[in-house]
Amino acid sequence: MAAAPVKTRITDMLGIEKPIIQAAMGWIARAPLSSAFSNAGGMGIIETSSGELDVIRDEILKMKDLTDKPFGVNVAQAFVRDPNIVDFIIDQGIKFVTTSAGDPMKYTSMLKEAGLTVFHVVPSLQGALRAIEAGVDGLIVEGGEGGGFKNPKDVASMVLIPLVCEHVSVPVVAAGGITDGRSMAAAFALGAEGVLMGTRILSSEESPVHQNWKDAIFAADATDTVFLNRSGPGPALRALRTERTERILNEGVENIFGEFAGTQKVYFGGDLEAGIALTGQVAGRITGAKPVAQILDETIMEYYNVVARLPK
Repeated sequence: MAAAPVKTRITDMLGIEKPIIQAAMGWIARAPLSSAFSNAGGMGIIETSSGELDVIRDEILKMKDLTDKPFGVNVAQAFVRDPNIVDFIIDQGIKFVTTSAGDPMKYTSMLKEAGLTVFHVVPSLQGALRAIEAGVDGLIVEGGEGGGFKNPKDVASMVLIPLVCEHVSVPVVAAGGITDGRSMAAAFALGAEGVLMGTRILSSEESPVHQNWKDAIFAADATDTVFLNRSGPGPALRALRTERTERILNEGVENIFGEFAGTQKVYFGGDLEAGIALTGQVAGRITGAKPVAQILDETIMEYYNVVARLPK
């Protein structure tokens, strides 16, 4: 049974049924997965962090064949290789963009002038205020428990989300630790009006990653991720605990980006020691794969059940 919609400023602004956004995972967030997310009523996102813009152009065309629902594109600024990335996005007819991993001042005004809706991913109050100054329409506020590239001075979602919400008036999407209706209800209680899912969707049935990675998530405890490269150089990140990432944690590396040379072997070959498998702490709550549509429907239904059971 399909879940009843949850209406917030996020759903109104983006034209979606469920206030849930899909994480823009490099090489993973492409048409098969992202269209499933949009068709399920959420906001599917196509990645550009892979830098493969010719491939991304084809993926966007595939998205338009696979769904008539809204979808967006992410610009991870630290990985942009083409200085014309904004023109590229506009030329594809994209209406919603999330920007991340960089200064929101760089692209926001150009995207807004072209009529796009822009949300920026922030890991701190200072970052949120900078994004507001840049003119963004909304914020994705990402706690340090989430997988992927992080602020080395990480703050947990329980602290970060209400802190930001107390200081901004734009709608906030909570990211980091979100996997179900219980965590969505908690995020809304903290002031968010939408949530973003990464690891939960990474391990979904439609996700293209190798089964070895999914199985490692299903077997993981909440302590089976590591926070790497806190002192730099380069970005910090949260990843699945493996022999390789344990070594990096204990010994450090000169160039964290060099550890991603084996990304394809990790993501699609299933060799979790060939590189770094970016994974959030919420892996400890995920026990099996489900279709994306089931994940989103169950999330909304559980959200309503949790809210109804709260003490009055």
